Amino acid sequence: MGKETGFLEYKRTNNKDILPEDRILNYEEFHAPLDVKERREQASRCMNCGVPFCQSAMNLGGMVTGCPLHNLIPEWNDEIYKGHDGHAFARLHKTSNFPEFTGRVCPALCEKACMCGQNGDAVTVHDNELYLIETAFAEGYIKPVVPEIRSGKKVAVIGSGPSGLAVADELNHRGHSVDVFEREDEIGGLLMYGIPNMKLDKSVIKRRRKLMEDEGVVFHTNSNVGKDISASKLTEEYDAVVLCCGSKKARPLAVADPAKVKGVYYAVDFLTQTTKALMACGDKSVQALSKHGGYIDAKNKHVVIVGGGDTGNDCIGTVIRHGAKSVTALEMMPKPPVKRAASNPWPEWPKVLKTDYGHEEAIHVFGEDPRVYETTVKSVSTDAKGNIKKIETVKVKFKDGKLVEVPGSEQTLKCDILLIAAGFIGCEDYSATEFGVKTSNRGTVVTDADSYHIPNTKLFSAGDMHRGQSLVVWAVYEGRNCAKEVDAYLMGYTNL
Repeated sequence: MGKETGFLEYKRTNNKDILPEDRILNYEEFHAPLDVKERREQASRCMNCGVPFCQSAMNLGGMVTGCPLHNLIPEWNDEIYKGHDGHAFARLHKTSNFPEFTGRVCPALCEKACMCGQNGDAVTVHDNELYLIETAFAEGYIKPVVPEIRSGKKVAVIGSGPSGLAVADELNHRGHSVDVFEREDEIGGLLMYGIPNMKLDKSVIKRRRKLMEDEGVVFHTNSNVGKDISASKLTEEYDAVVLCCGSKKARPLAVADPAKVKGVYYAVDFLTQTTKALMACGDKSVQALSKHGGYIDAKNKHVVIVGGGDTGNDCIGTVIRHGAKSVTALEMMPKPPVKRAASNPWPEWPKVLKTDYGHEEAIHVFGEDPRVYETTVKSVSTDAKGNIKKIETVKVKFKDGKLVEVPGSEQTLKCDILLIAAGFIGCEDYSATEFGVKTSNRGTVVTDADSYHIPNTKLFSAGDMHRGQSLVVWAVYEGRNCAKEVDAYLMGYTNL
């Protein structure tokens, strides 16, 4: 499990970030990997801790710490340290379908439970994982694996986000024939159009698509089930249908309806337009995209973002690249502490302030962190044409479990674009209605208890549509486990 004294000899060293002043000039990924020698040193820091909490996925204090996929982290860290990259990748691939996604966008629940993090800095598990998958592609460890025998069973997967891709990948390798239906022009779901290119270059998704197609998975893009294709047709033609349509119903902002106020947009719609324009442009520089156009442009605009999560941060990084005149991010929750509190001990998820790439870039461009805590939008003002021009904010507090306004705390902000990044509240209505399935009060599909199977049907559901809005790693977890149930349903047993 790494070098016995590695955690004493070497300090944690992350992949190097390109400086904000340079990276905001383009939409390229900005994490520069360490050289191989340094990577092996980082892997050697994985100590023989006896109980590897990093792969445990424990629920502590209402939050999960440790890898949901139960990746065999100490094993492949040991192999990286010893220079056995092929063996290391084999151990990683045993539990993880798409390390190239999680190695880029996962918040690294594994590292939060790392034993080294109890009194020092955790092992660079996230960066080590990305090193392994990219090395595997570069060295040819990854080749199409086509099943020698097909089961004769056909499965339709609706939605090609990380859960749908995981279902398809597992069932295809099992020998079933899998068709994936995606309403967008490209596969990937929020991986493609919800996460900016700077965090996840779209060539990474296309590379995975090519591999899965070579292995036998068939993708049908521009195919909106429930509108272009009926549910009845799919249930007639396929032996099982898996609903992985995501949790795409955006949480609205009562005082600012995008359908009624010009300049108000849901964050994912805003990010999608930039990504599509970038792909059409074929040039990732800021100047080239600006000339190309075809997206909601924040150039010289005062931008306000409602929501302090990952999507809000992605919006900050994107509008800065557009050339926004100002950016303010409103967060209803209190500002987290800079250091871990005694009431939040290791290995609980650390409830501390995180300064992400968008925040760093805003600090560089505007000289201050764009986040304003315990604040929300109270009202919006428009010009004669209905364009948003300013907003009134108000401080808020939680009292007896309810959000209340603080009297006299109102402030006025210039606002040409208001982006709503307040999360999602469930699957879109037509997806569930078309298949005649019930949804919970959380907007998720109702399945059998502790199961992915929808009662008395050949239907299954996985990912955010089943779990609710969550992380990419949880979507992959859901897809893998759902595939086991589908396989058992089709075959009477499963060896997945």
